[in-house]
Amino acid sequence: MMKSIKKIGLILAVFIESTLFAQNIRVHDPVLQKQGDTYYLFCTGRGIDCFSSKDLKNWNREPAVFSEKPIWADNVVPDFKNHIWAPDISFHNNAYYLYYSVSAFAKNTSAIGLATNASLNPKDKNYKWVDHGIIIQSIPNRDLWNAIDPNLIFDENNTPWLSFGSFWNGLKMVKLNPDLKTLAEPQEWHTIARRERSFELDDANPGDAALEAPFIFKKNDYYYLFLSWDLCCRGDKSTYKVVAGRSKFATGPYVDKEGKDLNNGGGTLIIEGNENWYGAGHNSTYTFDGKDYIVFHAYDAKENGSPKLKISELSWDNEGWPSLKDNVLD
Repeated sequence: MMKSIKKIGLILAVFIESTLFAQNIRVHDPVLQKQGDTYYLFCTGRGIDCFSSKDLKNWNREPAVFSEKPIWADNVVPDFKNHIWAPDISFHNNAYYLYYSVSAFAKNTSAIGLATNASLNPKDKNYKWVDHGIIIQSIPNRDLWNAIDPNLIFDENNTPWLSFGSFWNGLKMVKLNPDLKTLAEPQEWHTIARRERSFELDDANPGDAALEAPFIFKKNDYYYLFLSWDLCCRGDKSTYKVVAGRSKFATGPYVDKEGKDLNNGGGTLIIEGNENWYGAGHNSTYTFDGKDYIVFHAYDAKENGSPKLKISELSWDNEGWPSLKDNVLD
C-alpha cells in the first residue's frame, strides 16, 4: 500500500514539475511549425532544442535534431560543441526543411546548414533527420556579412530566397534553387536591411551596426521584414528589440511606417523590453487557424535575464502595420 502511495506521489510530482516547466519554458530564437494538431518549436540549443505542444502554452521536450554534431561543423568552427543557433523550419514538397546556424560567438566564422525530415513527430516511423551540409558559409576578412539566422521565403513567382545575417554590413538575401539545398546560378544577392557601421572598424569586427535575425512574413499585398536591433544575450544589459518594414516584393526595398528604407537604418518598433523584461527579440511570425502570431524570446528580469518563450497574436492597424495584441511583457 505504501509503495503504491509513494508511486502515485512520484508520478504526481513529476506531472506538476513538468507542467510548471511547460508554463515557463526557457528558449532562445524560437521558430514554430504545425503538423496535424501539434505545434513543434525549435530553438537554439545543443543539437537544436525541440518542444511540442497542443495549445501553444504547455510544452513537452522532444529529442534534439542532432544527437551528435553535424560531421562538417568542426571544419567551420574547430572543436564545435554542438550548440547550434537560430533554426528556421518550413514545410515544402511534403517535407520539413530546417535551416540552422553553426558559428563562433562574435565572429563571422559561420555557416548555415540544412536538415530535412518527412515528419516532426518522433514517434512517426518516417521520422529521421537527414543533414544536407552547408548552404552558405562566411569567412572573416573575406566577407562583410555573417552566415547565421536563416529564414526561407517564397516570392510572388514561387522563387525561394534565404535571408540571413547579423551585424557587419547588414542582412542579406540569396536566391535558392527549387531543391532548396543549393544556391541558384548565376548567384543573386540582395541587402535587405542595414544600419550605419563605423568606417574605421576592422572587417573581422562585428561592428556597431547591431541588427540580426530577419524573418519575412507575407500578409495581403505586402512582405513584412521583421528583424532584431541592438544587443541580445547579455542578461540585464540586453537591449534587444524587434522592428519591421514592408515591401511589395520579397527582395525589397523594405521601408518602415515613416517611409524610411531599412537599408538606411529604418525600422518601425514592434517589441521592446521594460522593467520586467530586459530585452525581447529574435522573432518568427505565422498564421495558424486564421490567426497571426508572433513568437520571440525575452530576458526575464526576475530570473537574472533567463530567456523565456513569448507568443502573442498580432493586431493590424488600418494602414496594415502590426502590433502585439496580447500584453505578454507585463
